[in-house]
Amino acid sequence: MAGLGGFPSGGVWRRPALRWPDVVVGAAIVALLYGLLRLAPALNAPFLPSTAPSTVSMDPANLPYYAIRSLVRMFIALIVSVLFTFVYATAAARLRRAEKVLLPVLDILQSVPVLGFLSVTVTAFINLFPGSELGLECASIFAIFTAMAWNMTFAFHYSLISQPREFDEAARVMRLTKWQRFWQLDVPGGMIPMVWNGMMSFGGAWFFLAASESISVLRHQYALPGIGSYAAAAIQAGNMGQVGIAIAVMIVMVVGVNVLFWRPLTAWSERFRVEESEAAERPRSLVLDLLRRSEVPRLVGRPLKPVGVALDRVTRPFGLAEHPLGVSPVRERTGDVFFAGVITTLIAYGVWKAGGYIRDTIGFGEFGHAFALGAATFGRVVVLLAVATVIWVPIGVWIGMNPKVTRIAQPIVQVLASFPANFLFPLATIVFVALHVSLDIGAILLMALGSQWYILFNVIAGASAIPSDLREAMTSLRVDGKLRWRKFILPAIFPSYVTGGITAAGGAWNASIVAEIVSYGPHNLRAAGLGAYIADATTNGDFPKILIGILVMSFYVVALNRLFWRRMYRLAETRYAL
Repeated sequence: MAGLGGFPSGGVWRRPALRWPDVVVGAAIVALLYGLLRLAPALNAPFLPSTAPSTVSMDPANLPYYAIRSLVRMFIALIVSVLFTFVYATAAARLRRAEKVLLPVLDILQSVPVLGFLSVTVTAFINLFPGSELGLECASIFAIFTAMAWNMTFAFHYSLISQPREFDEAARVMRLTKWQRFWQLDVPGGMIPMVWNGMMSFGGAWFFLAASESISVLRHQYALPGIGSYAAAAIQAGNMGQVGIAIAVMIVMVVGVNVLFWRPLTAWSERFRVEESEAAERPRSLVLDLLRRSEVPRLVGRPLKPVGVALDRVTRPFGLAEHPLGVSPVRERTGDVFFAGVITTLIAYGVWKAGGYIRDTIGFGEFGHAFALGAATFGRVVVLLAVATVIWVPIGVWIGMNPKVTRIAQPIVQVLASFPANFLFPLATIVFVALHVSLDIGAILLMALGSQWYILFNVIAGASAIPSDLREAMTSLRVDGKLRWRKFILPAIFPSYVTGGITAAGGAWNASIVAEIVSYGPHNLRAAGLGAYIADATTNGDFPKILIGILVMSFYVVALNRLFWRRMYRLAETRYAL
């Protein structure tokens, strides 16, 4: 304390001592920046398609470097996916006319397999960055992005359209701008499903890492340094020892990402949970506790505050976050007709051009063969969804409604979901050959390894998001057994299950590309299905068959979404939204 008329005591002027959390966090940031700076030149290495390597070195000493390259691609794709989700989902939720186009387009994008994107984008990105490996890096990151973005967009879109009416009224009363509503209301309101689905999407992207790093399109084979291309080379060589090493490194990577990134993010997102009574136990993270005890995050975030203020000022001309109370019916109808006319014209032009290309090359008769193969894959998808629902919904509810179980089970589930199941396909091939199991049946199991986790993660997220006051009310009223499931649990998780179901279905169609053709050493197994059809066409550079395969797969996925899942979406939105 300072005396009257005197100077403050020495303790007031003394700067806070440097604490060990500050040292740890600061050292981690410095190490991260140093690693990225050392890695940057390799991303822009010289590259010529005619002399590009088709495989990577199998020396295990290179695995740490491969792991870092793969992680950089994954996190860049995650950042791009988050930005895409914010823009696309917000436009679909807030613009009535745009929603009628954006949601069907999202269905189609979800149905297009990763190899379908690669067959088009690889050449485009290579030409965009001639003579540089950056073009192939961008193609790989874009392929990983397509394995992440759609699930996150569906989840955030649902969180926007299912917001309580009170939120909309509060935004109007407080006269929030559109940016303020988005950043202060929409993003916090959708943070929990975004984090959980981001975690699931990140895990699903591991599944396609090998296809994204060891690229086989248009009769060309390109290999980027990464753990996926290392595993692909080991599988092709039939070296189980190196496959085992790749699996061990992948487990370390998945566990590390979960501990250092996803678990802290999950615990941090709990601050955005809206409920009247506080949960008995919240998820915790040692990494998050360390960050909260350190001053470094606050020092790093301090320069970003002026950026937020500037964004607030720049976006004010876009107006307030409110809709006009009255709109002229004639004006609205005229706008609808004009919008529908433009969209119809664009669709008709695209169909005409695609139809002409197919007619002049392979002929329309190929559609019959593709639809028959699609029916076989469709049957596998339906069986997969039914079995996954029966198995994972009860388990997901049990995990999500018990915080203690969540703390233990979530890292385990994250490892299982994130581990690229196609690394295990060589083992599955050996088992199928030994037991004389046809891949027509075995492909269901292989597809499930890459898609069933969408249902589990969304059910866990839905169960954990049930307000504590509702749980306490059910306990106080002694609602147990079948009645508790029928009247409380199933209605509460139904919206999340629908989101998981629609993304699991899309993921299963995508997984069919790598699950209907598997090989290891001298063994090559094939299932009759649309996935094998597209994989063969992509490898051989047969553009007409690639186009037909993508169109047929899009038809099946969009038809299933329109006739079944969208109806479930509306039911969840109107009847079961909390």
